[in-house]
Amino acid sequence: MSKLVKQLMMDDLQSRLQGVGDVFVVSLGQLDAQKTTTLRLTLRKKNISLQLIKNALAKRVLAETPLAPALENLSGMLALCWGGEDVVDLAKELNRLAELDDFEQLECRGGAMDGSKLEPDDLKKVAKWPNRTEQLSILSGQMLSAGATLSGQLLGAGSSLASQIKSRMEDLEKTGDEVTAT
Repeated sequence: MSKLVKQLMMDDLQSRLQGVGDVFVVSLGQLDAQKTTTLRLTLRKKNISLQLIKNALAKRVLAETPLAPALENLSGMLALCWGGEDVVDLAKELNRLAELDDFEQLECRGGAMDGSKLEPDDLKKVAKWPNRTEQLSILSGQMLSAGATLSGQLLGAGSSLASQIKSRMEDLEKTGDEVTAT
């Protein structure tokens, strides 16, 4: 392969990975062309990119980026996988696909998240985390629960006081005493 072609491939990969902070490295194993195409289409529906690239070229492109640890000590035919709503969605989708019979040869070999190297078994750990939408709902629930608790405490004391006043008024009315306001 000529230097010009290599440089064009490196520039293309660099532009695709612009602004990407998380990536998983997967091995497609012995997937045939039809299954690989099906895998790409399935991932594309989730806004996830899958890119096969020569390891040497990928290492040069990722050398000065936070994604560089993803390719440390890896060899063989590898593909970079990135995208989705967040890294958790990416991990969940890759984990789900790896468990399907059609893609059982799909294997996570590592990755990088926020400049840190991920080991192959980290994919399953990250897939168990709540995704961005779930985290936002948990956070909003926690924020609202404090207000609801405070409101309940304020209303509870007020309703308790009102109940006591009403009970006292009923007792006074039963005895026939005149209720006077002061």
